[in-house]
Parts: sequence; structure tokens; C-alpha cells
Amino acid sequence: MSIRKDAVAGQFYPANKEEIEKMFHHYNDIINQHIKNEGVLDLKPRAIIVPHAGYIYSAFTANIAFRLLKNSHAKRIVVIGPSHQVYVQGTSASKFDTYETPMGSLEIDTKLADTLIEKFGLHFQPDAHLEHSTEVQMPFIKHYLENCSVLELVYGEEDAHNLAKVIEFLLQDENSVVVISTDLSHYYNIDKAKELDNICMEAVARLNVNELHQGCEACGKIGVEALLLASKQLHLKPTILDYRTSADASGDRTKVVGYMSAVFTK
Repeated sequence: MSIRKDAVAGQFYPANKEEIEKMFHHYNDIINQHIKNEGVLDLKPRAIIVPHAGYIYSAFTANIAFRLLKNSHAKRIVVIGPSHQVYVQGTSASKFDTYETPMGSLEIDTKLADTLIEKFGLHFQPDAHLEHSTEVQMPFIKHYLENCSVLELVYGEEDAHNLAKVIEFLLQDENSVVVISTDLSHYYNIDKAKELDNICMEAVARLNVNELHQGCEACGKIGVEALLLASKQLHLKPTILDYRTSADASGDRTKVVGYMSAVFTK
């Protein structure tokens, strides 16, 4: 049995299950105390957009979206993220058997990987899967949907329209939810960052692909664009859940990274 070993546990997020769970419980306490529209917590996602930085910076933003996964009762979560470490031509679908997390292992849907490889020309590039943009999502999935399977898709030089067709295919199955991983702008001062990030969020909120290309600097923009294209075809409705920057954790407003989470529903 092949195992996708966790590569950034202890770096991007704690390597200890209890410490991770403590963080998630803390974030949920904050949500419960301060949420203004409690109806958001009843949304049933077909897809979500979440950030992928270190947990101290972005996990609160991600947690709001992952908390909604419980409402979906999904049997399969497909996590799609950009490659940061190696060159990938197109998109790699993981064919490891299990995914290791501090929360416990997740079964990887290798049959679905084979289907996507055959139907859409994806491939399996093992070194592409030592990737933090997808890995940091797995502890959330194991926490909120303990018994689901997962599939990790890591893209590099990819056409958003090709990836959109994959997402449309995946979402034909009511038991599947798609997770798009992206951070927003990188290392601008906070005013410039918010200006650029607002472009991204307005594009998502309006399902406006053209607007996405008017200044949005999301590192996972291909994945976001693919989801917007698929959502228009599937008539999904986007809702922005949270936005903040690294300055909220670090206090440094001179070089910040932006983080957004959003949910897409019927």
C-alpha cells in the first residue's frame, strides 16, 4: 500500500492531533460568538475556496468553509491546488492509496483518479504531491468528515477551461464536493493588498471571469477561474465567507498575504 506521507506537518500546521483540534474548537467558538448571519452555517456546499498558508495565518478563514462540509454529508472531497515546488504540465491526480494526516489517514479514491486520467488526459506525477496547497486542507477534511475519501489534484501549466470540465464532471456526483486552494495577493502593503484582493472577491461573488483578470493576483487563480466557469454552467451560487490578511496574525502591515474563503451552493 502506498502512502502519501504528510510533508509539511509541524511546519504549516501542528503535527499533533490534539493541538489541531484545539485550534479548530477555538475558531468555532469565535464564529459562534460573533457570526452576524447564522444562516450561513446551514449552507450545504458543492464547492469551497480556501487559503493554504500556515494555520496561524489562514486557518480561521479556511475553517469557516470546512465547517460547512458537515452539512454536505459528502462521501468524497476533491482538493485542487497549484504546484509550488515542481513543474507540472497540466494536472496530476494522486494515485497513492492513503493520505496521512495527524488526524488519521484518509482513503484516496484511486478509481476516480483513473477515470479522470482516462477521460480528461490527467496524469500521475508523484513528486507533484509533496504540495502544501493541498496538504494543509486534509486535517480539516478528516476532522469534519472523518469517513469520506479524498482525491488530490495538483496543477501547474494548465488551462482553466480544461480544469473547469473536470470540476463539472466531479460535481455531477451529488456525493462529491470540490475544494479549491488559493491564497490571494502576496507581499504588498495592506492597502494595496486589499485593493487587489477585492478584485478577486468581487470576481468570485459575481462569477465574473473577466473581472478575475483585471488585477487579481491569487496564486491559485487557475483553480478559481475553473470553479467560476463550472459554477456558471451548473448554476451554483457563491457566498464569500471570510477575508483577512497575514497582518491580523503578525501585525506587519507592510508585506501581507491575503486570504479568502467562499462557498458555492445550489
